[in-house]
Amino acid sequence: MKISVLIILFLLAATFVPRLLPQSSAAGRDNSFLGFDRNDYPGDANLKALRQTFSFTGYWLNNPPGEKINTWTGKRRAVASAGFGFLVLFNGRLYAELKNPAQAKSLGKSDAQAAAASARREGFRQGTIIFLDQEQGGRMLPEQRAYIHAWVDGVVAAGFRAGIYCSGIGAQESPGVSVVTAEDIRENAGTRKIVYFVTNDGCPPSPGCVFPQPVPSPSASGIDLADIWQFVQSPKRPDVAAACQGYNPDSQCYPPGIDVARGLHVDVDSATSPDPSQAK
Repeated sequence: MKISVLIILFLLAATFVPRLLPQSSAAGRDNSFLGFDRNDYPGDANLKALRQTFSFTGYWLNNPPGEKINTWTGKRRAVASAGFGFLVLFNGRLYAELKNPAQAKSLGKSDAQAAAASARREGFRQGTIIFLDQEQGGRMLPEQRAYIHAWVDGVVAAGFRAGIYCSGIGAQESPGVSVVTAEDIRENAGTRKIVYFVTNDGCPPSPGCVFPQPVPSPSASGIDLADIWQFVQSPKRPDVAAACQGYNPDSQCYPPGIDVARGLHVDVDSATSPDPSQAK
């Protein structure tokens, strides 16, 4: 009798579980959220207007590319109070700074420690995903791989999770050979768990400088492994985004609700979460 009851319960569970789980998983995949990133902090006064369009914002832990200061420092509380999720970013090294694999590994380790220390100072909790900004595309050279791997390992050892921002556009390496940086990094990462933030601002797949609803899925970038997709860069890149529409005549992409005269241009992103770094 007891065995019969257990069998009936098992069969009922087997009947209902397959119907429920796929629906839940599909809902998670289909929901995408709009965000922005920019090198300069947009200012406290603009956060409310930006929040009308965006669910999350990029947040730099060190000087952004090409900048001598980091204006995001100390702004985590203001950003969180405005209701934003976070895309936490750390500016990595260019190839010219990497002399050999051993030196690159040492730099990766020290930069990971710097990223973790900055994240703690800014009040980000353990387990937050920190994205390494890898500006240069194509196939990663040995020095670049040594740096990336050491950085990822160091961030994880410090109690955070590791992500990487990199190109999702094929770079022609030789006639008939094209390399996508995100795929190259993934193929050479071994067992490392890395979250991918890819950029592809070419149209298509990018819809151009628009703020669409529904928000396009990161997988629409053409990179299935992407959790975040940067589909707009400001200024518009003429070599990549020449066919893209919606940009201002000055080639910048400006968000709705803010006077263009303020010069508050943005890069535009989509993500599978309203808090891509899981920082809250």
